[in-house]
Amino acid sequence: MSIESTRDTMTRFFKAEHGDSSMMADDVVFTLMATGEEQHGKDAVMGMMTYLYHIAFDAKAAPKITIFGDNSAMAEYDFVGKHIGEFNGIPATGKDVCVPLCVVYDIEDGKIKRGRVYFETPMLLQQLGIKM
Repeated sequence: MSIESTRDTMTRFFKAEHGDSSMMADDVVFTLMATGEEQHGKDAVMGMMTYLYHIAFDAKAAPKITIFGDNSAMAEYDFVGKHIGEFNGIPATGKDVCVPLCVVYDIEDGKIKRGRVYFETPMLLQQLGIKM
């Protein structure tokens, strides 16, 4: 797969703002690297994204840097939004958050096959007023 094909797939994915699974392989896997927790399949990955961006938070991933390769892409974002629902046992605080987020994507046959998510959870908890 060419860099241009990777860029096209990822650009469509980014523009959909976590609302379209058509750029994902049926057997896509997203892994939260801090815990090893995995979501398998389009429905599970979309469920995770819906929960994070629309249920626990009213948030967006504000892109900072994207890098495209032949079969991979990397994107650095700021996860920006408001804590509106329960997250990891923490009731909604109404607090605004801005947390660094990085995802490394593996692309196969024009679809996202894997996403490795690096999310600064300690910073998020600090912004929510949770003492560690």
